[in-house]
Amino acid sequence: MTMPQYQLQNNILKLKVKKSPILVRAIMFVLAFSFFVLPIAGTIFGIALGSGLQIGYFIAIGIFSLIGFYTLRVSLWNTFGEETFQIFENKILYEANYGWFKEAKKETLISNPNFYAASAGYEEDNEGVLVIGSDEAKIESVVKMKMNQLEELISVLKDSQNI
Repeated sequence: MTMPQYQLQNNILKLKVKKSPILVRAIMFVLAFSFFVLPIAGTIFGIALGSGLQIGYFIAIGIFSLIGFYTLRVSLWNTFGEETFQIFENKILYEANYGWFKEAKKETLISNPNFYAASAGYEEDNEGVLVIGSDEAKIESVVKMKMNQLEELISVLKDSQNI
């Protein structure tokens, strides 16, 4: 039996991302590092060869830094990714944690939340995501979980709401 990807304590629900293979993560981190370092090294090398400081260097550094940041975010998410939901009577606070940094907390006003699963990915993978919603709004998790584990989580959440 696999360990659950969720942890529920009081009103705080944490969903952990299932880690991708180590080789994939290693390649992603090397790519992210390369996107930051290589344009800067190329700029230094170009200046040292006497071509002077050109606007193209700054454009390349800017574009590749954005690509590097996005690649780093994906790498960190696939390694340390975790979603945190704080469930209150009339609102839910959501936060994505990438391990090295966190996104800003998002507050959604939801009274009497309903918990249900939405299928995600390929049908044969039998995976889904948690959806917390009401008539006013909804929050959809991005952490994919096996449907049987997701159904177990939903029943635990519904039981905790009835207490």
